[in-house]
Amino acid sequence: MRALTYIDRLRLETSYPEPVRLPSEALLRVRVAGICATDLELIRGYMDFEGVLGHEFVAEVVEADTPALVGRRVVGEINCPCRECPTCAEGLTNHCPRRTVLGILERDGAFADYTTLPEACLHQIPEELDERVAVFAEPLAAALQVLEQAPVDGETTVCVLGDGKLGMLVAQVLHTTGCRLTVLGHHEDKLDILRARGIAASLVKEAPGVRYQVVVDATGLPEGLSQALGLVAPRGTVVLKTTVAGETTLTLAPVVIDEVTVVGSRCGPLDKAVEWLSGRRVEVEPLIEAAYPLSEGIEAFRHAARRGARKILLTMDS
Repeated sequence: MRALTYIDRLRLETSYPEPVRLPSEALLRVRVAGICATDLELIRGYMDFEGVLGHEFVAEVVEADTPALVGRRVVGEINCPCRECPTCAEGLTNHCPRRTVLGILERDGAFADYTTLPEACLHQIPEELDERVAVFAEPLAAALQVLEQAPVDGETTVCVLGDGKLGMLVAQVLHTTGCRLTVLGHHEDKLDILRARGIAASLVKEAPGVRYQVVVDATGLPEGLSQALGLVAPRGTVVLKTTVAGETTLTLAPVVIDEVTVVGSRCGPLDKAVEWLSGRRVEVEPLIEAAYPLSEGIEAFRHAARRGARKILLTMDS
């Protein structure tokens, strides 16, 4: 099969071995996939990953132990836990020490004609949901996780730092709470998309000199946490969504002095994300900049790496 792999360098393979479905897993024919910031970090050395990239996808089930799944369109949880260890027994399956992670940790991903996932990781999508919308389920779930970890209400002052794909999703999610939200970014065209939805947005260089009770770092930059700590109010909360391959140098004194809570935030509720996309509670189409066939996957990565690029999709049709 065709597959976009990273093994020392980014490669487009045309005769990569098709995955072998294990019991309780489903064989999936990938239909569309999205390139995210984590994929770009992986080819810079993050997680020391080698194999097929990609974890944001919509696919059709080709084979499964459960006959009713065959032919259905699905999205999938990227964490594949053992479901047997003490961590899984506590309900912390995303943190299973034996887990594999689709396209990130010891499991080939979705930038290929076919991939596999445990049936328990799959979520069916409604027939009427467009695949180019449904492909945002995984990053939207990550955005929704912010509400689970830093509850806000109409009186909470909140800043989303970063106007990338994830930052724009986080901003839309937080906006639904009625909180006093500001987004700080570097790209007027992206900020205009948020402004059109009634979200206050400013360039970082024009940021008001205020501090916020909750700051979400969605910059994707090594210096993002340091910037967030400069914006958070005493006893406030910083939610860290950024993952980068490089090391970060950070002065932690402000965390102690201002008694700041720093919360790491990763994957979120995929079923809820599908519901939000189906109900159009967020708007994702303006976040799409371009779609490339898998055969042009290397060029798609180059495009995704451009400063200010929005979401780049890969389509698997030959």
